[in-house]
Amino acid sequence: MQYPSYNPASDFLPLSDDELMALDELLVELPGDAVMNIEALDGFLAGLLLTPTPLAERPGEDWLPLIWGGDGEGNLPFSSGKQKKRALMLILRHLQSIAIQWQRNPQAWEPILSVADDGDDEVADAEDWAVGFMCAVDLAHAAWEPLFTDPKAAALLEPILLLGAAEDELDEAARERLSDPDERDALSRALPDSAIALYALYGPGKPG
Repeated sequence: MQYPSYNPASDFLPLSDDELMALDELLVELPGDAVMNIEALDGFLAGLLLTPTPLAERPGEDWLPLIWGGDGEGNLPFSSGKQKKRALMLILRHLQSIAIQWQRNPQAWEPILSVADDGDDEVADAEDWAVGFMCAVDLAHAAWEPLFTDPKAAALLEPILLLGAAEDELDEAARERLSDPDERDALSRALPDSAIALYALYGPGKPG
């Protein structure tokens, strides 16, 4: 099917809490192991917006099907064309809501992360978010390469790269850091400020 491309000038309204929950439930119900959950989707969309190559220049078919693990026969993995269109609209609206928040009120933006109650405190874990973000990086690795070698950008990317990397890509020191729940919590809580700083320094229209 012909997928819509991202339009930064669209007048899409941000998702309400109920709509965000509906999108979460829709993704959870889709069959397949490669379907992103709502946390990974949130990270993926953030990564797309931060990619040095403007997302508006990429056709929707390059990145939208990755969210549900690729297209199958007919409307699969969706149960109907209607369900697929609803998913597309909710995803595009959520994408635009992230972009608008970063532009207008970045300090109010909060990524969708997993939070567990350990009895005394809440412990954040941004692994799924970071994995989604790295899916966006993998789509345009050459465009990201200058940021990996820029000391300022590399420091900001560190929490995302650590949490989103496959275990076999990590050295022993990194694996030890991630095995510590307090360290994972600290990296996860550093992630929002890192993403906002990356947008401020390297986002659309920024000189870098």
